[in-house]
Amino acid sequence: MALLGASGMSSLLAYPGQGSQYAGMLANLPQAPEIRDTLQEASDVLQMPVSRLDSDAALRSTRNVQLSLLIAGVACTRLLETRAPASDYVAGLSIGAYAAAVTAEALTFADALRLVSLRGELMQNAYPEGYGMTAVIGLEQPQVEQLIGRVDRDAPLYIANLNADNQIVVAGANTALDALEGAVRQHGNGVSRRVAITVPSHCPLLDEPARALADAFQRVPLNTPRRRYLSGTFARPIQTPDALRDDLAFNMARPVRWHAMILAARERGVRLHIELPPGNVLTGLARRVFEPSFVIAFQGSRLDTLHALLREEVNRRA
Repeated sequence: MALLGASGMSSLLAYPGQGSQYAGMLANLPQAPEIRDTLQEASDVLQMPVSRLDSDAALRSTRNVQLSLLIAGVACTRLLETRAPASDYVAGLSIGAYAAAVTAEALTFADALRLVSLRGELMQNAYPEGYGMTAVIGLEQPQVEQLIGRVDRDAPLYIANLNADNQIVVAGANTALDALEGAVRQHGNGVSRRVAITVPSHCPLLDEPARALADAFQRVPLNTPRRRYLSGTFARPIQTPDALRDDLAFNMARPVRWHAMILAARERGVRLHIELPPGNVLTGLARRVFEPSFVIAFQGSRLDTLHALLREEVNRRA
C-alpha cells in the first residue's frame, strides 16, 4: 500500500493510553446503538458486565483501566464511522495501540479484549505496589537524564515516554520517583506530576511480562492492517502481522516515542488528527505539530462536526 506523500492530505485516529481514564468513562459514552452494542459485545466476551470496570474502586486495577480504554476507543470509533469516511491512519499510545489495531481490522475486538485482560493482569501482578510513573514538563531529555543520574541509585529510573520535546515520563520505584520530583523542584525550570499509573511501564522492568504476553499472541491470528497503522514505539508504519504482533506484545516494555510518531504522521501528509475517548491529552500534544484547527477530540465535540471534518479531508484529496 503506497503511503500518501506530503502533498496528499489524510486523517489520523489517535487512541490514548493510561492516565486519561476517569470514573464513569464508559457510563458517560454517548447513548447510541453502536455504543450499546459494543458494550454488550465486550460484556459477552469478558463474561461480566463492563459497567463494573469504570468505578473509582475498579479503576485502581490496571486490568480494568486498560479494558475500559480499549472498549471506549472501539465503541466511539464505530459510532464515528457509521456516517463518515474511514480514517487513513490509526495510532495508539501504549494500550491505545490495541484499539488502533482493531480499527485497522488487524485484530478482532474479541481477541483484543482477551489479550488486554491478560496484559493488565501480567503488568499488575509483576508490580502490585511500590512503582509508578512521573511526568516531567518543561525540561528536555538531556536535562531529565541528568537529573535521573543524580537520584538513580539502588532503584533505577527509566525514560518511558517522549510525549513532546519538553514532556517526558519517567518510570521506576516510587522512592526513586519521589527523589526525582525533589530534584526537579530544585532545578527550578520544570515541574513534575505523578501519573495515574501504578506500574513502571515502557521500560525493561516489564520485559518478563511482555515475553509472557508474546507467548499468548502466538495463539492469536492477526491480519495485515487495512489502514496505515503507525507504531507509537517505533514512529513508523507497521505493515505485517508478525511486526504488529511484536509491536503490541512488547510495547509495554519499550519507550513510547509519541512526539516522533506525530511528526512521522505529519510527514506522511496527515492533516486531520482526531483523538478518541477518553479525554484530550493527545489533542494537546498534537496541537504542537499540526494546525490547531485540524486537531480535535471526540469527547466534547459534536458528532456532525467530526463527520464533516472527515468528509472534508476526503473531498480535499478528490
